[in-house]
Amino acid sequence: QVQLVESGGGLVQAGGSVRLSCVLSGRTFSSYSMGWFRQAPGKEREVVGAISWGGGRTYYADAVKGRFTISRHNAKNTVYLQMNSLKPEDTAVYYCAAEERGAWPPRDYGYWGQGTQVTVSS
Repeated sequence: QVQLVESGGGLVQAGGSVRLSCVLSGRTFSSYSMGWFRQAPGKEREVVGAISWGGGRTYYADAVKGRFTISRHNAKNTVYLQMNSLKPEDTAVYYCAAEERGAWPPRDYGYWGQGTQVTVSS
């Protein structure tokens, strides 16, 4: 059974940076593409970006392109979301998700973390 646990959220000022981490346990991490999503209050969940199982491919939503970076460390079973130049509109609960290798980018994700709150103050 795959389990995902996010960490690293908190309160940050606009223009600041935060790095989120997500650890996968229960299966072989390198077999999974990993995605990051977010959901702001009153809004639908939206994709932030994703990284392929080997780390060689990434994609980002237009809203975060150039500010956010997704990376992974397969030996640590961890995927990261580095968020720079944060804006108040980045305030949301951030979720990581995993999908066993297959189509790229994944059309759906089978496993989800519980989420971590990121609040950006103006």
